[in-house]
Amino acid sequence: MSTQDFSPGGYRFIPAVFQYSGGVAAAPGFRLERARFRTPLPLEAGFAAIAAHLSALGRPLTAFAACELRSPAPFTEDGFLAFNRVYAGTLDHWGLLDGATNPVARSNVCPEIDPPPVPSFYAFTYTVADADAAPSFQVAGSGEAREGLATYREATVRYGETGPDALREKARYVLGEMERRMAALGFGWADTTAAQVYTVHDLYPFLADEIVARGAARGGLTWHFNRPPVAGLEYEMDCRGISTERVL
Repeated sequence: MSTQDFSPGGYRFIPAVFQYSGGVAAAPGFRLERARFRTPLPLEAGFAAIAAHLSALGRPLTAFAACELRSPAPFTEDGFLAFNRVYAGTLDHWGLLDGATNPVARSNVCPEIDPPPVPSFYAFTYTVADADAAPSFQVAGSGEAREGLATYREATVRYGETGPDALREKARYVLGEMERRMAALGFGWADTTAAQVYTVHDLYPFLADEIVARGAARGGLTWHFNRPPVAGLEYEMDCRGISTERVL
């Protein structure tokens, strides 16, 4: 993996697919900040609130660097593609897209209990100018699907299986992907301030030796009782190293 500069936003990113990047890191002279909505906001209202927040800070729309979404239920592959085209349309309007290259990192997961009625913003991350900032980063969410294969059924580790051994293998793949993305940005678990996991299955059988032992829970582990965004995926994670976080 390699990174690419996005100078209008003050960050660099891991190129991935048109709907999101693999992760972001603040450029020298900038830091990442994260804001979480007390109540998730539907997509259109969320974009408007993000634009207003950036404007109040004197930051351009291109400072938008990452987001965390909540959706009503896992999508079909075709449904996910349709949603992503709508989502990416606003990013294009904001001047964030360069053809099929999208610098904005993202997670998009589905609460198993009390989900939102429509896709909504849970949190977002952006850059602010800071000459003395410590390095900061955010890795996009990843489920247990290998990139570059034609369908999720082909790409997914232990597709259709949810037994303890299968879940351990899925988790091991996702943890490895977190490490690959952090390494591309120049970071590791020791640099994280938070790690989040999204699954409705039991973590305990592999929590100690697969997650804690490798340092992935150094700041604790936030477990969201959510499903990944595409039907057939069972385990997702993201992580970040961000010092300034707020609730709106």
